[in-house]
Formats: sequence, C-alpha cells, structure tokens
Amino acid sequence: MRQGAKVLVIGVGGLGSPAAIALARAGVGCLGLADDDAVERSNLHRQILFREDDVGAPKVEAALAALLRIARLEVRTHSRVLPHDAVDVVRGYDVVVEGSDNFATKFLTADACAIARVPVVHAAAVRWYGTALAVGAVGAPCYRCLFEDLPEGDAPNCAEAGVVGPMVGVVGALQADLALAFVDGRDPAGTLVTFDGRDDAFRRRTIPARRDCPLCGTARRIRSIEPDRYAGQACAPE
Repeated sequence: MRQGAKVLVIGVGGLGSPAAIALARAGVGCLGLADDDAVERSNLHRQILFREDDVGAPKVEAALAALLRIARLEVRTHSRVLPHDAVDVVRGYDVVVEGSDNFATKFLTADACAIARVPVVHAAAVRWYGTALAVGAVGAPCYRCLFEDLPEGDAPNCAEAGVVGPMVGVVGALQADLALAFVDGRDPAGTLVTFDGRDDAFRRRTIPARRDCPLCGTARRIRSIEPDRYAGQACAPE
C-alpha cells in the first residue's frame, strides 16, 4: 500500500522534518505538508529538511523542494490547519502525522481525525524526553484520553523549555514508524512510545481508552469542530 499511501505531516519542524524524510524514503505515494512558518537559521540544527539557503522561505515550499530531491513522490502543501477546514483537510489522507508546536493545533488535529476517522500519530519532545502516540481510525484510545483539554494558564513556551536537537530526530523517526504501521495494514492504535535521551531508554506500552473521554468515550461530547475550543495559545515544545 505504501506507493499509493497519502500521509499528511502537520508541523514541518524538528519532528516533521525527520518524519517526512523517513516517509519519503519508505516509498509513500503522497506527502502533504501543513505549516505557515518560515525557515529560521536558529532552527537549522534540528529541522533537517532545510539548509542555509532556505532561511526566510516558507517551510512548506523549502520542504517540498527538499523532498523532491530525496524521492519521486507527490507533495501537496497546505498552510496552517484551522478549525474551518481541518476535517476536510485530514479526510484527504490515509494517515496524519502531527508534530506541531502548540496545544491548540494538537487538540484540533486529534478532534478532526476522530471526526473524519483518519488514523493519526501525535508526537512531542522537550529537553531530553519525547513521546509518540498512535491513534486509530476508530479514535479510541485517543489524545484526549491522556490530555483531556488545552492547559489553563501559562505553560512553558518553546524558547523557555528547549529541546536537545537529536531528540527530535529520534522521536520523528518513531512517529514515521508508527505511521508506516498504519499504512502497511498493521494496527498500532493505542501504542505510546516514550524515549529518555539521557539514558537512551525506550518504553513502549498500550494505553487504555478512558471511559469518560470527551472525544472517544461513551458520552462523546465532541462531535464537531467548535473554533472557541482551540483558542488557547500555550506552547508544546517540539
């Protein structure tokens, strides 16, 4: 299925860059790229799709050129995924890889994929610690089983928390591996992989669905995308 598979990468940064490279080299047929930021020199050490000449260019355009140098595949570009089009955008793909840098986009992606019944692999990395979570098309267990809603109040922003450069490469590769499992017809749904870079320690386990989860639980209160639900601006470092 890989040659015909369509995978959307939301967030072409420290996580999305290695994930996109791995997916392209694995032979997927189409990669979608969603990001509205520009390439910054300070991020080149961990956003490995980009080079010095790309500084100042839109990430999706620079990433498109880089991926076409790596493999023969279709590359589609999108701006930031927003509440008004999130469900329609993810419906165009077989799997979504989410490595965005803010909680609002993470929860929006989780909800949109659940509504559209599209598998999604979430990931995050901060300092020496990273996680990747695979959520199946049926959506249970889901991202909200672990993190019920956007955090209230201030959360450490990306600049304050920081991340060790090689960490995002490892976590992005984990993310691509879980996405390829979905593409190949295996079912990693519910798999949570954590990596502690200080000890080079991996832990892989299956999380349970939470009965009272607002997205996949019995009450299932989230059935549509309500823009006000994603108004938080707290940052989840990548």
